[in-house]
Amino acid sequence: MAKHGADEPSSRSGSPDGEGRASEDRSLLHQRLAVRELIDTEVSYLHMLQLCASDIRSRLQQLPQGDLDVLFSNIDDIIKVNSRFLHDLQETASKEEEQVQLVGNIFLEFQEELEQVYKVYCASYDQALLLVDTYRKEPELQRHIQGIVEMVVPQAGSSGLSFLLVIPLQRITRYPLLLQKILENTVPDASAYPVLRRAVSALQDVNTNINEYKMRKEVASKYTKVEQLTLRERLARINTHTLSKKTTRLSQLLKQEAGLIPRTEDKEFDDLEERFQWVSLCVTELKNNVAAYLDNLQKQRLEGLVWQPLCSLAKALLGPQNLIKKRLDKLLDFERLEEKLLEVGSVTYQEEAARHTYQALNSLLVAELPQFNQLVMQWLGQILRTFVTLQRDLAKQVLQRAEGSMAQLPHHHVPEPAFRKLVEDALGQTSNQLRAFQETFEKVLPPPTTQPLLPGSERQVQALLSRYGPGKLYQVTSNISGTGTLDLTLPRGQIVAILQNKDTKGNSGRWLVDSGGHRGYVPAGKLQLYHVVPSSEELRRQAGLNKDPRCLTPEPSPAPVPSIPTVNQVIAAYPFVARSSHEVSLQAGQPVTILEAQDKKGNPEWSLVEVNGQRGYVPSGFLARARSPVLWGWSLPS
Repeated sequence: MAKHGADEPSSRSGSPDGEGRASEDRSLLHQRLAVRELIDTEVSYLHMLQLCASDIRSRLQQLPQGDLDVLFSNIDDIIKVNSRFLHDLQETASKEEEQVQLVGNIFLEFQEELEQVYKVYCASYDQALLLVDTYRKEPELQRHIQGIVEMVVPQAGSSGLSFLLVIPLQRITRYPLLLQKILENTVPDASAYPVLRRAVSALQDVNTNINEYKMRKEVASKYTKVEQLTLRERLARINTHTLSKKTTRLSQLLKQEAGLIPRTEDKEFDDLEERFQWVSLCVTELKNNVAAYLDNLQKQRLEGLVWQPLCSLAKALLGPQNLIKKRLDKLLDFERLEEKLLEVGSVTYQEEAARHTYQALNSLLVAELPQFNQLVMQWLGQILRTFVTLQRDLAKQVLQRAEGSMAQLPHHHVPEPAFRKLVEDALGQTSNQLRAFQETFEKVLPPPTTQPLLPGSERQVQALLSRYGPGKLYQVTSNISGTGTLDLTLPRGQIVAILQNKDTKGNSGRWLVDSGGHRGYVPAGKLQLYHVVPSSEELRRQAGLNKDPRCLTPEPSPAPVPSIPTVNQVIAAYPFVARSSHEVSLQAGQPVTILEAQDKKGNPEWSLVEVNGQRGYVPSGFLARARSPVLWGWSLPS
């Protein structure tokens, strides 16, 4: 019987139910060991971070503060987050049955905080390693740093600072592995299983997002640098690849401007860029105004409290400005590669890298421009408030000095109501004198004249008139120098026809015009509607059409008027300075006689004229037809 009883447990343990329970026990044991490993390693990790932040950093004070900020980055923020994280993990030890599920929930709760602090640290990690490499080139400094690290953390060994700096990167990448180990030892039908699966996926996403952020920062640091290169250095950088890339981008841009291919629309980025450019313009204008202010009023407080912070703010804007310009270049590359991808179905490795570069730049700008704009606005607001305060102090000083000077004025003893009455009477008397002068001036003011046509451009204007009609013709009011690829350069007085009252971006400040031979964009503010001057033959023809054919009463002959030839006699619309013996100088408004409306080669842009007995060539565009003699004159009354 005793032997039978001894054999009974053995038979139970060999049954399927017994094996299942043993397997569950082993899984439960491994699960608890995995949770214990997570908590114990978190304690050791946090202790190492605290050693770095307190003992090691405090002993490296001989390094510049900028170096310490790069080496240890935001380690204090990591310590704060991981201290709360460890506290919550340790709290689960008292609830063994729910511990695994609570651990999963804790990771989900801390997902965003872990991503925020670790992505900042990981983004600056490469720069910290570069600093460590520079220290190794200075043997004395390297020995000092190595001695401090080995004294505080003996296990660091010869790796020194590098051993410590990489620890946060290793920890954030290890979290998904520790969670996966707990998940593998949790039965699928357990209530904690779906929570752990979500936690594993969440920590994997955290690491993916950190890698993407690090890549964006690397791209941004590459293009943010502001280099002051000489012309020779710029030319030295030009090679076949650069020329090919620039040519391809220019071709892409021309196709978009011409409307041959669509432009990629990004409303979110366009709004952010517009706000950034507006802030940048405000900073530039304020900087120019303060510079002019300092030139005329030397104030030490103003220079220290306003000018220097303003210069620092302007310098901080250079990096984002470079990124925005570089994004446009990369966008042109991206659009071209998207077209190729649709046509061919594949791109090369380098082309795929170019696509990712644009996507990284665009994502970085969209994510960080709002915060940057907000910080710049706060910075600019503080500068303006300081400036206003200093202006108020200056105004008080001026008032104090003015009160002393006012005591010396002849009317300082007059009461305020009487003084006000005295000023009002003086202003009223002056106003009446000005009104009388205005009425006299209007009586003798010459009648308004219509803008004359330039002789050299009559055919061009007639062609534009016949093609577009009078309502589309505009005249350039001042010289225009084109700065963009599709901008026109036009002289004052040029007649153009408007094709579209905005550019491809919807900017109503740039109009698309036809100058009679070239099409392009010009500033809308330098155009005014052109009123066509009908010729004398057209006026007579119109008058003849309006006459009643039954009325045969002869018209009285008009009074004789001194005649000026309508073709050969013109006036100089603009001044011109002769540059050779074949040319002749002009004064604006000077009578000119046209001898030939072209040069010897038949070029109508130059006319042979006679001025004050001298003959020579002048630009045809500088001449205007004098349609009738000047019969009026005016002078101020005595």
